[in-house]
Amino acid sequence: TPIIGVLIFDGKWGPQLHIITILVICMLIASILEFIRSFNTQKVFSGLEVAYRGMADAFANVVMLLVAAGVFAQGLSTIGFIQSLISIATSFGSASIILMLVLVILTMLAAVTTGSGNAPFYAFVEMIPKLAHSSGINPAYLTIPMLQASNLGRTLSPVSGVVVAVAGMAKISPFEVVKRTSVPVLVGLVIVIVATELMVPGTAAAVTGK
Repeated sequence: TPIIGVLIFDGKWGPQLHIITILVICMLIASILEFIRSFNTQKVFSGLEVAYRGMADAFANVVMLLVAAGVFAQGLSTIGFIQSLISIATSFGSASIILMLVLVILTMLAAVTTGSGNAPFYAFVEMIPKLAHSSGINPAYLTIPMLQASNLGRTLSPVSGVVVAVAGMAKISPFEVVKRTSVPVLVGLVIVIVATELMVPGTAAAVTGK
């Protein structure tokens, strides 16, 4: 329902509403329909309480992760990590491809180490705008392969939830699962890098046409 609301109230088909307003309207509609179905006010409010708890869990997991990622990125910027990346990339003569490869490797290693597909990406993506602006690189050129590297790296981690679950069901070691997923994952990562190089402009000037 919220997705339908976003499509309707986008300013073209109807009045433009903020996503929060749309969510509140959707919750109100769902509550009314539930009351019509059951005629039980207590059950309706119990359902709303579950929805509120779900919103709180999302805030605790996602928002705090974003805040921590912002602090981490600011710390990297303060110690000169971003400037060092730019210097390393420019010393090789092709800043865009070198920066992209460095960020992909860092994100991949972080995903393998932590077993998370979101945390490594959020941690490094915070510094992309400043990094791209300083070096004149298209932000999407750096962000797209980082996102895929983060998701692919999770399947190479013996401590990730999905690998542990699969290993438990198959009654084998998580390292055995990782050993079998490593080849297709690495091939997929290479394809992502090549596709990004071919299909996404490397410089900001190429995007703006200047």
